[in-house]
Amino acid sequence: MERRGRGRNVSSSQSTRGRSNRFVSKPTSAATPKSSSGGATGTEKAQKDAVDNHSDVPAIVGTCPLMCPEGERAQRERLRDLAVFERLHGNPRQSSPDLAVKKFFRTTSNKQVEASDVRPLPVLEDTLNYLLNLFDSREYPFEVVHDFLFDRTRSIRQDLSMQNVVNDKVIHMYEKMVKFHIISLRKLRGCRSQNTSSTHYLNMEQLAKTLTSLFDLYEAHRHSNSTYENEAEFCSFYVLLHLGPNSQPMGESLSWWFSHLPSLLIKSKEMCFSRKILQFFRMGNYKRFLSTIAAEASYLQYCILEPYINQVRALAVSCINNGGYKLHPYPLAHLSKLLMMTESDLESLCRACGLDICTDEDGCNLLPTKQTTFCHPKDGFQSYRVLGLEEFER
Repeated sequence: MERRGRGRNVSSSQSTRGRSNRFVSKPTSAATPKSSSGGATGTEKAQKDAVDNHSDVPAIVGTCPLMCPEGERAQRERLRDLAVFERLHGNPRQSSPDLAVKKFFRTTSNKQVEASDVRPLPVLEDTLNYLLNLFDSREYPFEVVHDFLFDRTRSIRQDLSMQNVVNDKVIHMYEKMVKFHIISLRKLRGCRSQNTSSTHYLNMEQLAKTLTSLFDLYEAHRHSNSTYENEAEFCSFYVLLHLGPNSQPMGESLSWWFSHLPSLLIKSKEMCFSRKILQFFRMGNYKRFLSTIAAEASYLQYCILEPYINQVRALAVSCINNGGYKLHPYPLAHLSKLLMMTESDLESLCRACGLDICTDEDGCNLLPTKQTTFCHPKDGFQSYRVLGLEEFER
């Protein structure tokens, strides 16, 4: 079969904490022994539910050799329904096989879909690599880039689902798509458009669905006593997504999920990190929370944790304000070290929380305690750097 779906191969190496090659995982084919206790659901059920549950009808074997079926491309050219990345020389009515990517369309059954409109796995791999190479494009605002990749990666998952494919390559693709949604969490926070909040919500929703499907794929393709090499990393993401007081992104309690997790995963360094972070956050131990992130967090874990860092800092400021002795204002220089931020950023944070700052006779900034004006900023916190994690801030 001629495969004209355009894609670029990505380097197979990735630093644990660095940002380069962010969508690359360790090879998923490598598996390690796991404990037999606390296993997850059976392989048959996981195979059935692996992706969006299209297996109630015979799976389709896709035959489309392009990133976008020719019929869809022609129709969208007529309707001027081409994303900016799909336009040939900027023409809103003309695309090409190297630019057009199949859109997501809702279907109720595989019976409604022709095999010629479904892309086989090799084409889907190339298409995903092509899309992810657009992720850091600076030609358009990130909201535009995200909107395109959000829809087209969803279409990739739909084609995989309709073909009921479960193997190492599919797992690797799902890992990449989970990473796309996680990095997007952070990048969307830096966007200032009016629709960012709804976009962020939809991104979080699809992150949860993609991660759920990935866990089902792990289980469906699992050998009798094995865990995937990257499984602990993605399990840690699941835990960190539960950090907020009302967070339950996948519809089940975290305690129930822990009870069904293999002990080998529970004991992994990635899961130990996420469990410590969860514990410190719920205890309000801001010093351990911040120092553990600075010492151990990967870039992807930081993308999830970033909004909670300023929440914890504000909690620390509130505790010191309420618990301090009124006649002894707290030195900002000392507090800024505890909160791993510059003194000027800490002063800005305190003022955003409604607190005044004073200066002593030596010119040192102090936080007067027992102020009754503390409040959380209505529009949220601005972005403050974490000292020690400058590599993630670039």
